[in-house]
Amino acid sequence: MSISGPMLSEPALLTRLLDRGLGDRPEVPALVSATTSMSWRALDAASNRCAASLLDLGLQKGDRVASLMPNRTALIVHYLACIKAGLVATPLNYRYTAPEIDHALDVSGASVLLAHAERHEDVARSRLAGDLPLGVIEYGNADGRGMSFESLLERESAGFSPAALAPDDPAVIFFTSGSTGKPKGVTHTAESLGWMLASAAAGIGLGAVDVMLPGSSLSHVAGFVWSMTALSVGARLVVPRTLDGDELLPLFRSQRPTVLSILPSTLFTLVRDHNATHEDFGSLRLCRAAGDKVASELEREFMALAGFPIDEGYGMTEIGFALITPPSGPFKLGSVGRPMPGFTMLIRDEAGAEVPTGTEGCIWVRSRSCMSGYWNDKAATEAAIRDGWLDTGDEMTADADGYLWFHGRKKQMIVHDGSNICPQEVEDALLAHPAVENAGVVGVHDLLHGENVRAYVTLKQGAPRPTVQEMIRLARSQVGYKAPEEIIILDEIPLNPTGKVDRIALKQLADVHLAGASSA
Repeated sequence: MSISGPMLSEPALLTRLLDRGLGDRPEVPALVSATTSMSWRALDAASNRCAASLLDLGLQKGDRVASLMPNRTALIVHYLACIKAGLVATPLNYRYTAPEIDHALDVSGASVLLAHAERHEDVARSRLAGDLPLGVIEYGNADGRGMSFESLLERESAGFSPAALAPDDPAVIFFTSGSTGKPKGVTHTAESLGWMLASAAAGIGLGAVDVMLPGSSLSHVAGFVWSMTALSVGARLVVPRTLDGDELLPLFRSQRPTVLSILPSTLFTLVRDHNATHEDFGSLRLCRAAGDKVASELEREFMALAGFPIDEGYGMTEIGFALITPPSGPFKLGSVGRPMPGFTMLIRDEAGAEVPTGTEGCIWVRSRSCMSGYWNDKAATEAAIRDGWLDTGDEMTADADGYLWFHGRKKQMIVHDGSNICPQEVEDALLAHPAVENAGVVGVHDLLHGENVRAYVTLKQGAPRPTVQEMIRLARSQVGYKAPEEIIILDEIPLNPTGKVDRIALKQLADVHLAGASSA
């Protein structure tokens, strides 16, 4: 049985993203941060100047323009400029190290890199950045070295007109988080990105009266897409420069966002900020959290502070936002919702057969927002997309109402005595302990049981230190046989570039511990 969201009539037109705001309220704020406010007219003019300047450098339609930038309003101007110039925006995660920067530049074949000046040393250590055809453009450089992004905005754009984009022209390359291997370049065309924006807007009823605050990196698909979606419907976009309470709470108070999209880990920190109050969340009509499972403890704490539940959703770089609880409800706590407009889903077993309602299997997705493929990686593309369906690699069940329930990534499942154990479920149980700050769970090889469950945790500062057995007992009371056999306390949980628990790093750490125990 397939499960489908509502139909969509047409995609958003990338080259006309600002038309709604320009037509309705050209002089009201369109793009706001703690230090900047730009009207629709000013944003349009700035992105035109930037687009014309990029083309003046010698860039041609289809060239890739990489960016290594933190959240800034300038990054939105840059993205719009790339779209208008027919260039392929290629955001790099701001946490990337020099080798990771090289990997992304190599895969994408970028012609130029826009980088914040504070990353100058890391860019200098890159093997490839200095040899790019057009070099490096620096943002925020006070030393006057090389090309600056600010100078691109000073040039005249008289006579500039946006490039004509064919539906299959590449528009953006996002890099995956690398949770299952080296990051791949997910390529979206003008058409697939346009459908992604249209689906996101329709799925939550986003309109010109809304104020969108993307509480995540603008270099990640979530921050990028919610930002472009907001602009496409004429909504004000609020850009947080950092994702801590000192930045977010003042923006909540001054800008009164109506929609917040945020990573669970960031939201955890925010609701536990001592300065956060119920009134701070009073303007919100929707708080969407995705990117990792929302822990029940976070649900409880957010509900107590904000007075309404978190809308737990699901998406992928390859397809955009795929699942959310419809604004009309009903709301089912713990579910990742129903398919967004324009999406159809199937749950299949390992043989490819559809499974009945309530049976766990792998979720397959069909949508016009699906990527065109992984950049220059035909084999990976063919492995992921078959007969128009994307194999997500994620395990879910569906109930009789078409709501889906996430159980984890297939490749991260722990198989203990023949039973599948979802790491997120065990982590959720551990996070219920008042002293646990963060948790990551992996499987370690065991001759008798196949894999045993090992947990790594960090503890809250100032909290009474629990014993390992105490934490295991608490987990066992909630998840039974799935509880960890052992828990190791760390000073810091490793995170991947998107801020999620890095289970690959924890798996490697577990292997090191296992090897050490074997040689002892």
